[in-house]
Amino acid sequence: MSRPTRRLVIAVRADPVICGHSGEARNLAEVALTRGFDDVRLLTWPIPALQSAGLPLKPLDRLLPYSPGITVERPEAVGDYRVPDGRHLAGLTGRLVELLAEPVPTVCLSMYLVPHTQVINDAVTAARAAGFDPQVRTIAKAVGSDVTNVIRNCLREGRFGAATVLLTTFLASDEVVAVSEYTRDEIISSAEEVDAHCGTSFAEQCRRRVTVSYPPIDSSAFLGLEPAAIDAALARRGLQRGKYILFLSRVARAKGIYDLVIAYGQMRSRDDVKLVIAGTGPALEHVKAMAKEDRNICFLSDVDDDEKPLLMAGCAAYALPTKPEPDFVETFGIALAEKALAGGGPIVTTLTGGVGEAVGDTAVIVEAGDINGLADALDRVVLEMSETERRDLEQRARAHAMAFDRAAVFDDLFNLKTA
Repeated sequence: MSRPTRRLVIAVRADPVICGHSGEARNLAEVALTRGFDDVRLLTWPIPALQSAGLPLKPLDRLLPYSPGITVERPEAVGDYRVPDGRHLAGLTGRLVELLAEPVPTVCLSMYLVPHTQVINDAVTAARAAGFDPQVRTIAKAVGSDVTNVIRNCLREGRFGAATVLLTTFLASDEVVAVSEYTRDEIISSAEEVDAHCGTSFAEQCRRRVTVSYPPIDSSAFLGLEPAAIDAALARRGLQRGKYILFLSRVARAKGIYDLVIAYGQMRSRDDVKLVIAGTGPALEHVKAMAKEDRNICFLSDVDDDEKPLLMAGCAAYALPTKPEPDFVETFGIALAEKALAGGGPIVTTLTGGVGEAVGDTAVIVEAGDINGLADALDRVVLEMSETERRDLEQRARAHAMAFDRAAVFDDLFNLKTA
């Protein structure tokens, strides 16, 4: 087998993790095959490690295959029980060193600074120290949880050393990007706080170097859906087109799921539309207990990537009343852009974090945490909104979301000029 001429390695929590950024990695990998990369690898975690972490996972028997030329690597842990932590990181880092030892021009992209950027930095340092002279370019992409979960928690707890390590790790990459303008602003704000405490100069570096690269979406999976396919998918679930409100996201407090269930209980239109909660997450069992007496609320925990756009296209409204929480703020909202591409009923959401960048002026906006306002907005969409207004929102939302098509995002991230 001939040696590849150009390689892309993406370090990420890949499928089966239910996470927008696993989808980002897939989409960038697929586009890379059309942009001169003949060896594309997703460097990720063994399935048992993901399962033991308690992460929400897709059904393992229904994962979409990757195109030939994309290899998913899940290195086994290094060491035995006497190494209580870091064994899987050693496996990831060691495998990347092996790849960098080959004389192949390589781009390494990390999503989630903790720990994937550290894996890449350590591997590059080790490969150079060993004399392999890797031809490598590194890109670190800061996603929402890097800031809202890791950095912000460090600052709240006064753990400035940990925040310093994370910012140093981020800025050690050749190129540094954020998933949204909101995220970029949060990075700079956090860096300013660390600078004020430690006398460092992270903020100036972040202002100068951090650019924005929005999540890449495979628009072809959401456009031109056949009406018959939509109706068939809904029939399998006992649903009818335009007769349900859809929540399809991680089932967690920060996604506004509790607000939505309470709002649904007081809606005037609740007898006209069901509430479909599709997804898994830490709040799922509690929300099920809340809704056990309401037969109009149904739960779908096994929706795969093929069914997702069909459910989106058939709903009366898509509700994601996301709200800021100490451990999570919606820094973009990939599902919102996907829903915009799929069409169907209007999006009802908030302007938390970077949501405004995802939806533009094409959604029905409510105040985060305003349960009465959420119920009123959904009632207006279901009972009062004209077909003309619904169609206008749908068309403008799709046009806005096309800016996030994976080919355009890839070319911008990798500095490729389009014809």
